[in-house]
Amino acid sequence: MSNPGWQGRWKAVIEKMRRVVDPADEQRVLRALTAPERPLVLGFVNAHALNLVVRDAGFVQALTAADVLLRDGSGMAMLFRRMGLDPGLNMNGTDFIPKLLAAYKGRRVAFWGTQAPTLAQAARRSEALFGVAPVSLHDGFAEVHTYLELARDLQPELIVLGMGMPKQELVASQLAASGVPCVIVCGGAILDFLGGKVARAPQWMRRLGGEWIFRLMKEPKRLFMRYVVGNPMFIWRTRMFTAQRQKDVTDLQQ
Repeated sequence: MSNPGWQGRWKAVIEKMRRVVDPADEQRVLRALTAPERPLVLGFVNAHALNLVVRDAGFVQALTAADVLLRDGSGMAMLFRRMGLDPGLNMNGTDFIPKLLAAYKGRRVAFWGTQAPTLAQAARRSEALFGVAPVSLHDGFAEVHTYLELARDLQPELIVLGMGMPKQELVASQLAASGVPCVIVCGGAILDFLGGKVARAPQWMRRLGGEWIFRLMKEPKRLFMRYVVGNPMFIWRTRMFTAQRQKDVTDLQQ
């Protein structure tokens, strides 16, 4: 059913993650991401990401190479609780990335991902709401060298990638390796949200951790495998992972 080494991959990603404990801790993360002296990669880990790492070793390497990895979603909260850990705040990118954009008011930002006209609408809205200065727009379907050249030529201070997993994480790792001192954000569907292509769930549904249900209802064909198939697989793997973890702890104590 899965790669025999998948639990090791989960462990590597989970150990790299930062659990943000309260709003003050969130502010510390924001401050660290607004004055980079070297390239910094911000990524988010949700249930879908952990399902992908089971079969994609390159994705594991890209995730664990990120400088900041944050918990995204109720599935990850369930996993941490089963591990006996406080999951902290839900640091989903759809809520956190706009806060980061606001912290970059007046600064040079690149938006790479999705496609026209959503991309241009996302940039215009970000400029209006957050006061950022868009210096580069490009769809998310180019080869990696295209984005490397844009970063080198335009020197953005913040790069928002909206290409989806695992491409955006692979692009981010190569951008970071290129040495341009900026923050690179793996934003998933953030440009689709900012551009108005995808609507947010009602606030009450978000509070209950059910935004995935809302998204599935809106895009059932595209998201069927991710949620209808993927969520049960994630729950099964969570049980297997935490059971093995408990066994390892018990064995060490004996």
